[in-house]
Amino acid sequence: MIPEEKLDGPGAGEESARLQEAGSVRKGSEPLAQTPHGRPQSRRARVHQQITKELRMRTGAENLYSLQLLKEELEELNGSSVEADPPGSEGITVPMIPLGLKETKELDWSTPLKELISGHFGEDSASYEAEIRELEDLRQAIRTPSRSEAGLQLLMAYYNQLCFLDARFVAPPGNLGPLFHWYDSLTGVPAQQRALAFEKGSVLFNIGALHTQIGARQNRSCPEGTRRAIEAFQRAAGAFSLLRENFSRAPSPDMSPASLSMLEQLMTAQAQECIFEGLLLPSPEAPRDCLAQLHLAQEAAQVAAEYRRVHRTVSQPAVRDYVPFPWTTLVRVKAEYFCALAHYHAAVALCDSPAAAEADSPALQQAFLGLAATSEPWGAVLPQGQEERRKLGKAHLRRSVLGQEEALRLHAVGRALRRVDLLQAVLAQALQRSLAKYSELDREDDFLETTEAPDIQPKTQQKPEIRAPSFSTVKVTDIFHRLGPLSVFSAKNCWRLVGPVHVTRGEAGFGLTLRGDAPVLIAAVIPGGPAAAAGLREGDYIVSLNGQPCKWWRHAEVVARLKGVGDEGASLQVVTLLPRAEPPGTTQHRPALGGLLRNQECGWETPAAARVSPRPFLGWSRKAKRGKTRGRLSPQP
Repeated sequence: MIPEEKLDGPGAGEESARLQEAGSVRKGSEPLAQTPHGRPQSRRARVHQQITKELRMRTGAENLYSLQLLKEELEELNGSSVEADPPGSEGITVPMIPLGLKETKELDWSTPLKELISGHFGEDSASYEAEIRELEDLRQAIRTPSRSEAGLQLLMAYYNQLCFLDARFVAPPGNLGPLFHWYDSLTGVPAQQRALAFEKGSVLFNIGALHTQIGARQNRSCPEGTRRAIEAFQRAAGAFSLLRENFSRAPSPDMSPASLSMLEQLMTAQAQECIFEGLLLPSPEAPRDCLAQLHLAQEAAQVAAEYRRVHRTVSQPAVRDYVPFPWTTLVRVKAEYFCALAHYHAAVALCDSPAAAEADSPALQQAFLGLAATSEPWGAVLPQGQEERRKLGKAHLRRSVLGQEEALRLHAVGRALRRVDLLQAVLAQALQRSLAKYSELDREDDFLETTEAPDIQPKTQQKPEIRAPSFSTVKVTDIFHRLGPLSVFSAKNCWRLVGPVHVTRGEAGFGLTLRGDAPVLIAAVIPGGPAAAAGLREGDYIVSLNGQPCKWWRHAEVVARLKGVGDEGASLQVVTLLPRAEPPGTTQHRPALGGLLRNQECGWETPAAARVSPRPFLGWSRKAKRGKTRGRLSPQP
C-alpha cells in the first residue's frame, strides 16, 4: 500500500491504540503513521521539480541519463502503491490498486475565525477558544486516518463540520481566509487555495482513497471479505463520481475531471473483479455444469472488458502523464489475465461438462460462441460430438495460454511489478493450469488444427453500483452552534442587536405574536400595544429573555417564559436583519425603519422545518447542471 500509511514498527499500532485510550488522540487517527521515511509526497515533489529542470536544459547524453534515473526513481515511488500482499488474505488472485491519500500541512484556524466572530458576529472571540481548538484537533486527526471504518467516520465528521463552516462563515463571493495546502496524490506536487471548497474537495478525495485502501486490505478468500471489498470499491467510485460531478478547473491533477473519471472506472473494474472472485469461492450448492462454467467465462470476460476500458482511459493525454506507470502496466496485465481465464472456463465448459440441453442453446449461441440467437437447429451452431467439442475446447485453451503468457511478459516489463511476487505466482499458476489442461486434450494425430476459438461475450449477473459516501450516517454537532442558528447567524446575513428592551404586560398581554423555533420570530406587533411602545417590530428575532440567551429555544419554551413573568414585565434582546451594505453593530436605539429589511420582503420568514442547511456541497467552480444528485451531501444543522 502507500508507504505513508505504514507504521514505523511492529509496536506502532499498539502505541496508537494506547494514545487513543489515554484521550490524547482522536479515535480513527494514527498519528504515528507519519514517519520521516514514510512520507513520499515530498520526495515525489522533489523528483518532479528535478525532472522539470532537466527537461528545460536537456542537452547531451549526460542529461538524458540523469533524466532517465529520475524517472526510474519516480516509478519506484509510484510502484509502492500496488497492494502486494494484504495481511491475512491467503488464496486471493491478482493484487488490487489502492490510492494514496492526499497529504496536507498544518493550518491555523484561529486568526481568521476570531476576526469573523468578533467583527461580524459581534461576540467575544476569546470565549470561543475551546471551539477553535476542537476544530484544529479534528483537522490534525484527519491528516493520518486509520485504514478502518473509524478512519472513514473521522474524515466524514470533518467534512460535515466543513459544511457547517461553509454555511456559517463563508459569504459569497468571499472566502474564509486560511490558505489550504494539499499535495497531489498521484504526483506529489503541492497545490494551494484559499477557497474552503478546495479543503472540502480534498477531504472527499481522501474518503474515496481510504475506501480503496480498505477494499485492497480485505481477505477475499472468504465470502464476507469479498462482500466488504465490493462495498469499499463501490463507495470509492461513488466518492470520485461525486467529486467529478461537482468540480471543474481543479487546482491539482488528481482532482481533474479526467483523473476522477479514470479513478471511477478503475474502482468499478476492481469491484467487478471482486464479484468474479466471489463466484469462484467453493460452495457446496454451486453447480459446475456446462452452463455454470459458461457463466464464469462471461463474468471473466466482463472483468477483462472493464480493465480494457480503464486502459483506454489511462492512455489518453489528459491523464497519461499523471497515472503511475505500474498502474498502467497492471491494468493491461489484468485485462490479459481475465481474458485468458474466460477462454479457460469456456474450454472447461466444452470438455469437462456434459453436453448442454437444447433449451440452453440461445444462451450458448449468444455468449459462448459469440453468435446471435437464430432459428437454426441447435446442432448446426454448437458442436455436439465429443471430438468437435474437444477441438473447440483446445482452441480456447490455446488462446488462454497465449493470453497468460502475454500477461507474464507485461508483468516482467515493469520494474515495480517484478517485485510483486504474489502477482507473478498467480500468473504462473494460471499458465501451468492451462498448459496441463491443453496437454490432456492434445493428441499425437492432431496435425491440422484449423479451429479458431471465438471471443467470449462479456456479461455479468451483478453489475457494480456506484454508491456515494453516506455522510448522513455520521452525526455531528456544529462546533460553533453557540453563535446561533444558521438561518440567521451566518456571514451571509447582517443584523443589528437591539436591547435590552423592557416590555410590560398589558390588559391583552404583550401585544405581539410569536412564531417559529430557534430563534423565535416576532411575526406580528399590535399597534399601540406594549411591544410596539417598547420599540419591537415585526420580523425581529428574540435572542435573550431576562438575561438568558434563547437563540436555540423553541417556540413553546419562549411563550411559557413570557407567560410566567409578573407585572414587572420582561427584558428582551432582539436582532433585526439589515441590508448587506450596512455593517452589523450593537445599539440601544433603533434607527429609522426605512433603512431596515422587512421580514416578508426578503424571505426571512422561514418555517422551523425548513431552516437553512449548510451550503449544498462545494462552492468553487460548480457546474451548471444540477439535475442529478447521488445522496445527501451536507448535514442538517
